Amino acid sequence: MTDRATAYARAVVAGEVVTSRLVRQACARHLRDLETAELRGLLWDVEESEAVIDFFSDVLCLPEQVDANDDEDDPDADPSDGTPFVLQPWQQFIAGSLMGWWVLKGGKRRRRFSTAYIETAKGTGKSPLCAGILIYRCVADGIRGGQFYCAAAVKDQAKVAFADVEKMVAASPHLRDLFQPTVNNLAMPTTGSFIRAISSERRGLDGKRVTAAVLDEVHEHRDATVVNKMRKGTKGQPNALIMEPTNSGFDRTSVCWQHHEYSRKVLDGTVDGDDWFCFVCGLDPCDACVAAGKWFPDTECATCDRWDVEGPHWLKAHPNLGISVHWDYQRKLVNQAKGMPSAVSDLLRFSFCVWTQGQNRAIDMGKWAACQPLPDDSALVGVPCYGGLDMGESDDFCAWVRGWLMEDGTLAIKCRFWLPRAALERFPGRPYAEWERAKLLTVTEGEVTDYEFVRQQILEDCERDGVVAVAYDTRSATETAQVLQAAGIDMVPTRQGFALDEAIKRVLGLVREGELRHGRNRIMDWMASNAVLLTGTKGERRWAKEKSPEKIDGITALTTLVHHALIGREREGRSIYETRGLTVFGASR
Repeated sequence: MTDRATAYARAVVAGEVVTSRLVRQACARHLRDLETAELRGLLWDVEESEAVIDFFSDVLCLPEQVDANDDEDDPDADPSDGTPFVLQPWQQFIAGSLMGWWVLKGGKRRRRFSTAYIETAKGTGKSPLCAGILIYRCVADGIRGGQFYCAAAVKDQAKVAFADVEKMVAASPHLRDLFQPTVNNLAMPTTGSFIRAISSERRGLDGKRVTAAVLDEVHEHRDATVVNKMRKGTKGQPNALIMEPTNSGFDRTSVCWQHHEYSRKVLDGTVDGDDWFCFVCGLDPCDACVAAGKWFPDTECATCDRWDVEGPHWLKAHPNLGISVHWDYQRKLVNQAKGMPSAVSDLLRFSFCVWTQGQNRAIDMGKWAACQPLPDDSALVGVPCYGGLDMGESDDFCAWVRGWLMEDGTLAIKCRFWLPRAALERFPGRPYAEWERAKLLTVTEGEVTDYEFVRQQILEDCERDGVVAVAYDTRSATETAQVLQAAGIDMVPTRQGFALDEAIKRVLGLVREGELRHGRNRIMDWMASNAVLLTGTKGERRWAKEKSPEKIDGITALTTLVHHALIGREREGRSIYETRGLTVFGASR
């Protein structure tokens, strides 16, 4: 008999359950992991997965509510009037996955997932689900001195998630005698463990030793303080788990958006994120809009999922629709928004998991992934090589891209990236340390990048590869250009912004036609997935670093290279066809 988490994953992948594209990817990931678990040192423990699901229905109780569609519980409800907390299949998948997956190393095992990002519509019961998992870990793991937290920026926000814990403990005849309640604290005397509500007020997050924590509604967090301090508190705790149940937001600079985007990249395979669990609900754009770089449905597109037209697709954002929230209630919200445009934004975020006020992804990542592999080094000997340079400041990347104009018309590129050590400490949620370990990223010590070290490596590359010229951003690389020019490198100053419109079109064309050979450098893949375009009044475009969810320095360096190596040479009368010959249309190359 198939365990319930895996059964849900199979049903989703088979198209038997209506889910978002990202949930389908999460389920497909689970099934792939089952096939490769032994090779990767992973273990799927069916008993552990089933045990947590049974714990909810056999031990946990939810206090009665007057109306399942109300935002607040009935203040007069008797907590002893509890009903069994029976998980829905999608909740079984989440709980079962978090408790069922393990990593095997040196004859020992530890829990695989250290973070769980769960983004669903309001009213799905994601916060009680995470509260229940917190209770399970405290009770079933048998940890002595375990510290379990409901954490937030302010105390009142932390109390919301903690209230779910308190009510479930009070409503369960199996649990109420195990815990001793005090203000914002539930102590378990038999193990010395506790579950507590804490916030960043008065340094309340400092010095914690976190076994597990719920960071409720991350989209409301003003900054990354809570996330970073809780994550820091897991150091030395091999089985620690941080759960982040949240609605969608609007701020593309927030920690919530960063984790939303990281989750998307994990599911797309852009980053490894093997210890990162994600379950991201929401309405989907149509295939054409996905290919055009849209993250969310286009309201002007008739084939994208529509919030204002009722259908099974509403379940993609709200998997508990018809269970914890009635369809009639959802219809009422939609009808109100149709007649009240000011309410649409909140409806999209809270009921349909659509991040508002966003930009469109510029690069089709499917086309990017389909680009040809890099040629062998021997095939690059004697081929014209050019460089593109984007020198970062403080915690920005220094990006160095070399490009070879191949005879078949393709552009082969190799990339180098540098960061200062301070950036890894400032952004622990980004995969910088992982890339450093993989030797894809060079980290220099200190608050800023060691530019002298960077220049030396660029100079060595230029001498070895016979780089003809290096195009650079005059705003950030003037000093570096002077040093390299003095060493005999032809440095070409290149204006940025809308001046690169033609080069941007060429880069997108190379990707679209499969003529960019990038070798799947993981950092470059990540930056390509972050790239966002801004259109000017005359239709010209530029890379919008300020609108992009994460860094795109490698893409700007590539565009600078293309501007000189392809467009600049053609304008000077030195056509690319001088290096690759003519292409006869209608004939194969």
